[in-house]
Amino acid sequence: MPVDDLWYLKERGPDGSRLPSKKHGRGKRWRVRWTDDQGSGRERLFERKVDADRFDANVRADVSRGQYIDDRAGRITVAALAEQWRASQLHIDSTAIRVEHAVRLHIVPGLGHLHVGQVRQSKIQAWVRDRSLVLAPATLRLVYSYVNAIFALAVRDRMIASSPCIDIRLPKVDRGKRVIPTPAQVHRLAELMPDRLSAAVYLAAGCGIRLGEALGLEVEDIDFERAELSVQRQLKLHKGRSPFLGQPKTRSSVRTVELPDVVADALRAHLKTVGDPVEIDDDTDPRRPTRRLAALVFRGTGGGAVNPSSFSRTWVSVRTKAGLPMRWGFHGLRHYYATLLINAGASVKTVQLALGHSTPTVTLNAYVHEWPDVLDRTRSLVDGALRLPGSPGHSRESST
Repeated sequence: MPVDDLWYLKERGPDGSRLPSKKHGRGKRWRVRWTDDQGSGRERLFERKVDADRFDANVRADVSRGQYIDDRAGRITVAALAEQWRASQLHIDSTAIRVEHAVRLHIVPGLGHLHVGQVRQSKIQAWVRDRSLVLAPATLRLVYSYVNAIFALAVRDRMIASSPCIDIRLPKVDRGKRVIPTPAQVHRLAELMPDRLSAAVYLAAGCGIRLGEALGLEVEDIDFERAELSVQRQLKLHKGRSPFLGQPKTRSSVRTVELPDVVADALRAHLKTVGDPVEIDDDTDPRRPTRRLAALVFRGTGGGAVNPSSFSRTWVSVRTKAGLPMRWGFHGLRHYYATLLINAGASVKTVQLALGHSTPTVTLNAYVHEWPDVLDRTRSLVDGALRLPGSPGHSRESST
């Protein structure tokens, strides 16, 4: 449909001249009408005809190509869109809680009042700068990934043409040098822990088990004859709930781990002291939550499931006495296990499967510097292949 001139009627006078309308000389003169991708009639007014013609051509082309963006859709606030995005995610409980905290505490206060269509790259960069003053670099990168996902949803749903999360500079994560305990420190940790938790140290250091996985371990998960241990669940603690059993961190976290003799011996001695099964909520299958008896390997002071919070308080004093630095957590024993495998010549794939990482990339990102000999072999292979005859270090074998 051609652009409408609102200042004149379509009919002409007896002499052929144009007849002014009631709106003549008042308001914007040119009107563009179109049908959007949802079949609804739309219109927009312009002061200049050249602008109206350009908009008319562009909007019709976008509709025909399936690239039409409804400018009204971008008027939703970031806060409202964040809630839509959060409600659509298939997060496990612990991740859902972490995301809710990030949205409520860091995303909504700085960006939530803005319309999605108003947010520009500069605004996102300013938000990153502001949050970098209160969040550690690794945490900020995680929260930013949620912002990026929220605006990606806006693009997919054609609320905006492009995401403002482009070329955003994020603070670098200084991972520093990972502290790996000595074997003597591992034994010292086991000695210092209460008897009911001592074997958990060897379980983490000798099998790479996460804390939640260790506390959620049941007697039936240990196969001494095959020297294997099955990770099927983890113990979780959420605000307002007693400790309960739930799904492991990721799908690949469900795994079978080799059981070294030193760990098996510690577990055998420990199991002699374990009491009767305890009743606990089991949400391992979210669609069929139940309450059942579980023969948990590790128990709290009252004989029930270990409360992870009380475990952490116990760990702090034990860690200090063992000569390990502040903030060195139980997870450090998992790093100890990983470096043992790497130093023994294990491949990336082997370490990935043992740790239950989702992909080999996760393992490489975490432990790439633990494979120095692999880097050395890579340099040697390149030097051997490309070094010219007669140059220093060249040998007849390297050219054959």
